[in-house]
Amino acid sequence: MKGCLLSILLTIAPRLILLVMWLFTPLVNQAFESWAVALLGFIFLPFSTLAYVMAWDPAAGEVSLVGWLIIFGGLLLDLGSYVLSIFVARSRR
Repeated sequence: MKGCLLSILLTIAPRLILLVMWLFTPLVNQAFESWAVALLGFIFLPFSTLAYVMAWDPAAGEVSLVGWLIIFGGLLLDLGSYVLSIFVARSRR
């Protein structure tokens, strides 16, 4: 039961934050040239997309080295959430 709750929380939280940022701030539109790329990130890699939006420097128009490390951490969280959901699904069988 705890694994299911954690899996649901990991699935919803970054997407909810991204949605709020997309609706109420210009950060997502500044970070991505295309809304399609942002939407794909929203669906498949929400932690990485959120990290990219937060690491994007609009003044410089790029991401710094520290920003890329933060994005890599987001990628690890994305992969971890997928592995956790696979583990929970297998443990139910």
